[in-house]
Order: sequence, then structure tokens, then C-alpha cells
Amino acid sequence: MSPVIVGNIDVAMLSLWAFFLFFIGLVVYLNRESRREGYPLEDDETGRVFPPAFLDQVPPKKFHLPHGHGVAFSPPDQPRDPVSIKARKAWGGPGSPYVPTGNPLLDGVGPAGYAERAKRPDLDWEGHNRIVPMRVAGGMSVARGDADPRGFTVLGVDGKPAGRVTEMWIDRADRLVRYLEVALDAGRTVLLPMTMALVKGKKGVVTTDSITAAQFADAPGIASPDTITLYEEERIVAYFGGGYLYATPDRAEPLL
Repeated sequence: MSPVIVGNIDVAMLSLWAFFLFFIGLVVYLNRESRREGYPLEDDETGRVFPPAFLDQVPPKKFHLPHGHGVAFSPPDQPRDPVSIKARKAWGGPGSPYVPTGNPLLDGVGPAGYAERAKRPDLDWEGHNRIVPMRVAGGMSVARGDADPRGFTVLGVDGKPAGRVTEMWIDRADRLVRYLEVALDAGRTVLLPMTMALVKGKKGVVTTDSITAAQFADAPGIASPDTITLYEEERIVAYFGGGYLYATPDRAEPLL
């Protein structure tokens, strides 16, 4: 038997109530913490911001960013930037999907959506630029027996040539290829994500099932020849990722 403290209250009863109070507090805490991203809520039709409820009011957490990049707060201490996408609703009711109105690969809708990431390079633990061209990486080379794609012709999903691979961009932290630098026939250079490319060494070509050869011309570029920012990465990956739905008209149609 549990020791009786007073009346009908014993140690077992106190332990049970302590557990109930702890569990309720844990649920409230987790719900409050879940309000740090995506809040306050906005009306789908009008964009009106709903006033914060009790569970939405959480004290901000302060994060010290490495390498002298200051501090960040969650929830952010600054109001969110207005979102502007080139799209319209497929119909007028709530929950309607958005349909691109211009170039669907650049309109920021669906799989081509992107976030406003920091306009600075991603850094490794030592503070160096993490993703750089192989000509800058130093001490890295293609493994013996693997095909070196530099000089290979790049083919779009339509089988037509888009340009030629001139360089590989290396992730110095993970020791792998992130992008292929492609010199287009039109004269500009773009980066093709390696995860969306297939190197065919025996044929001397690189193929992608993401976009057509003509669509390479509108791919987002980079401001510096040897540096890529987090924002530029976001835009590039969104453009090529959006091709799996928007590259050709038949991809955007239902399967049934």
C-alpha cells in the first residue's frame, strides 16, 4: 500500500496528478512551439492576418548565426515580406489551386516555388564557401574510372542539344558534385543541378529529364563566376524542379 498523506490522498494519487499536470503542460508547450513557422495565419481569400490567439503568442528564440552573420529570431522580429507570384486561381472558391500566368518555371508556383533565402553563399564549418567550381576547390579531381563530363554535350528532355559542360561545381563539405556548369549556344552560362542530370560517358553526353533544350535559356543565373548564394541555389533548383510538371503541356495534365 502507498503511504497515506492525509485523508484519501496518498503518494500514488499525487504521482498520478503530477503526471496529468506534466502531460497537459507538455501539450501546451509543444503547441506553442509549433506556432513559430507559418504564423500568424492569413485568410486564403483576402490575405487578412488573423489576430494571434493565446497559443500563437510565443516568446521569440534568439539564434546566434556562425561566422559573424548576426542573430536570427524565431518567430522573426521583422514582418514578412509581401509575397508576389504571377499566378491566378483556377476557380474562385477557397482552396482553389493557383495556375501560372507567365513562364511557369519562373512564376514561383507549385514545384517551381522558392523561398527568399539569404543572399550569401553557404559556408562550411571553417567559414569557406561550401559550393565552388572545381577550378577553385583545389586538390579535387574526378575519380579514376569515372567519366569526366567536361566537354560533354547537354541534351534536354526533348533530346535536343542545349549547350556544353564547361565545369563542375563541387560541394567541399560533402565531397560531391552539386552542379554542372553549362555554356549555352546563346552565349550565357547556367548551372544544371547534378541530381537532375545523367552522365552518359560512353556517348559523351549529359541528359536531363527536367526541361527542354530551349528552356535552358531562361534558367536563373548567378552574379559571380565563382560563387553561388543560397538564394541563387533556391531559384535554380526551383526552375529545374518545376520542369517535371511544367516543361511540356502533357506533364501538367492529369494521368486519368
